[in-house]
Amino acid sequence: MKASDLFDFPESMPFARYFSPDDAPWVWVMKVGMAAQEFDYLRAEGMHGNIPEGVKISGKVFIHYTVKLPPYAVIQGPTWIGPEVEIRPGAYIRGKVIVGPGSVVGNSTELKNCMLLEGVQAPHFNYVGDSILGNKAHLGAGVICANLRLDQGTVIAQTPDGREDTGMRKLGALMGDCAEAGCNAVLQPGTILGKAAAVMPTMAFGGYLEGGTLAFNRPVIGRVPRRDYPKSTPSAAR
Repeated sequence: MKASDLFDFPESMPFARYFSPDDAPWVWVMKVGMAAQEFDYLRAEGMHGNIPEGVKISGKVFIHYTVKLPPYAVIQGPTWIGPEVEIRPGAYIRGKVIVGPGSVVGNSTELKNCMLLEGVQAPHFNYVGDSILGNKAHLGAGVICANLRLDQGTVIAQTPDGREDTGMRKLGALMGDCAEAGCNAVLQPGTILGKAAAVMPTMAFGGYLEGGTLAFNRPVIGRVPRRDYPKSTPSAAR
């Protein structure tokens, strides 16, 4: 499986030389930190010049002047945040992060060693670690990209060609362009979603989902009378 099966690297981002379309998609995760670290921050143009007092920045951090910053957040380097990005209150960006143009990093969303390509939405209470989110990928509220197996072994990726040992102890989700995950879904370590694939809300999904495919799980909901429920409303106190 190649990265080009999932992602088209946008011309709007200055890192194309690091991310070969012929790489395995999880190799891109390994290169995010190097790309962010080697960006020439000193010569970069368009740096944000008005950082709110409550936004705490450390390390090598580039924030484009068009980025919408919140009153408070934590941003650690190396991190590159591109044009027209919106950062919402309480965001925690832990370093080795690239956020592509037009993306949204939401309230209480945490990013770590990951790349969001162009127009990605991670807008509410999301965790994105050791992951790649493709162009216009979308996370519903509360979506978690889990990146560590319970046994802490290396992550096995399921691909159309079979199972592959990535050799990585931490690997989150690889979401293709326009892929989505519904509210409170958990994407298990090494999950791969093809282009325009979607996982329905509240699911724990792992493995590979073909492009243009919807994964869902419909539990049976039982209904029984409540035995302890009062049969009449108590009289209002006088």
